Amino acid sequence: MRIIAGEFRGRKLLPPEGDVTRPITDRVKQSLFDILTPYVDAAHVFDLFAGTGSMGLECLSRGAARATFFESDRSAVTRLKKNIDVLALGGRSQVVATDLFRWFNSAKPDANVDLIFLDPPYRFLGDRRADLQRLAETLSAHLSAHGIVIFRHDASDELALPPLQCTDRREYGGMTIELLRVSTPP
Repeated sequence: MRIIAGEFRGRKLLPPEGDVTRPITDRVKQSLFDILTPYVDAAHVFDLFAGTGSMGLECLSRGAARATFFESDRSAVTRLKKNIDVLALGGRSQVVATDLFRWFNSAKPDANVDLIFLDPPYRFLGDRRADLQRLAETLSAHLSAHGIVIFRHDASDELALPPLQCTDRREYGGMTIELLRVSTPP
């Protein structure tokens, strides 16, 4: 795992331990950021189910103003914090080491987040569908007017997340990445 572009290009990140997280390949990350590049500079980013922080750290390397990482697994949080420290990004980062569903249930919406990476464990699309749908509703209140939710899931799974609407969908082997925006009333 490494940062693929920007200020920290080529810097290696501590990988996850075991199978708690699913790192994204460099090829898929590059393809995704080819799409996201116009939205990253000065962005406020949420990296949900962050693992070791690859997506949020990539954004910070590419000029995002701030990233908030949400991760509840202790070993992943430890590695995430080490990755932030090694890159000296503590001043532009926040780690929320708690259950993000509970955090968002009590969070005050601020509508200033530009990019939200939503990368739940694949089993959640079966086990916690209703929780993910409620989360999508809450996330929409945190998005800026042109904000995007990047939803990564198994290609064999489908899940509608109203009021978010898919504006772009890409498949990479057994993985799907959807770009979601708040649907606007007609």
